Amino acid sequence: MMKRGIVVVNTARGAVMDEAALVEALNSGIVSSAGLDVFENEPEVHPGLLANDRVMLVPHMGTWTEETETKMEEWALDNVRLALQEGRLKSIVPEQKDMQ
Repeated sequence: MMKRGIVVVNTARGAVMDEAALVEALNSGIVSSAGLDVFENEPEVHPGLLANDRVMLVPHMGTWTEETETKMEEWALDNVRLALQEGRLKSIVPEQKDMQ
């Protein structure tokens, strides 16, 4: 359903990308290039992505600012406090859905 020659960028979550399908789309020209800083099966990266010179792979750096790291620390401390005091979390992940 995408136009031929698109550029794919994934800086969200590795699980949203089917890397095998992305490799096929790159090889066929449907996707012209891709930039990823998260991977489907981290820390493993699909060999077809590693071998493709039209793919930019970088470490996940989206949170490498002092402000963001401070906010992440505060969020983590709030989560610990809530878990201990109220038995719930501020941010629920699927594995902890029973702590809502």
